[in-house]
Amino acid sequence: MIDIKNLNKHFGKAQVLNGINLELENGKIYGVVGKNGAGKTTLFNCIAGIEKHKGTIDSDYYPLKNHIGFLETNPVIISRITAWEYLKLHCIARKIKTENFEEQNIFDLPLHQYAETYSTGMKKKLALMAILLQKNDIHILDEPFSGVDIQSNIIITGIIEELKKKGKTILISSHIFSTLSALCDNIFLLQKGAIAQSVTSEMYNDLEEAMKKDILTDKLDRLQL
Repeated sequence: MIDIKNLNKHFGKAQVLNGINLELENGKIYGVVGKNGAGKTTLFNCIAGIEKHKGTIDSDYYPLKNHIGFLETNPVIISRITAWEYLKLHCIARKIKTENFEEQNIFDLPLHQYAETYSTGMKKKLALMAILLQKNDIHILDEPFSGVDIQSNIIITGIIEELKKKGKTILISSHIFSTLSALCDNIFLLQKGAIAQSVTSEMYNDLEEAMKKDILTDKLDRLQL
């Protein structure tokens, strides 16, 4: 369980998060949708302990950041280390004693190649492998399906479903609404740093239509197609 109360975040005078209140239960998948700049990544950074904030984030796990596997949209890769070494460093950070990375290399990555030479999609798959090896209790996945191939998207979907079966808490953002609607127990619509709507599966179609209307308002008319 993660209990977020009155979460606020400013960058200078700009307020990016405005009074976020959320309860995230174990064994459930939560989606976060919203336009670019709505505050999705900042919210994730605050939960993961990367950004300072006002408000409280309470959890059954302490310290919370040591139980979170955070997949960033564009994972940062240390230069001059191989993918194998990258995985090993993540295991050391959680005191996981394993080096059996080839057997668990479900994405067939060249693990003895320098990770910085990987494509964007390969880096994302490597970073996902790393946080899975850590056996985290909470997974925050920021655009996990972006920039990877169709086969990998199928694998990632299967991984997320399996994590749910194991009682993990999963928080996902994605621009692919159909993927979230197929996976999530709840979807939160983030607008201007606040939770505008929180909906369950039976309301996903209504949320999608509302989002389309909001995004397309006046846009097509302005193009004069």
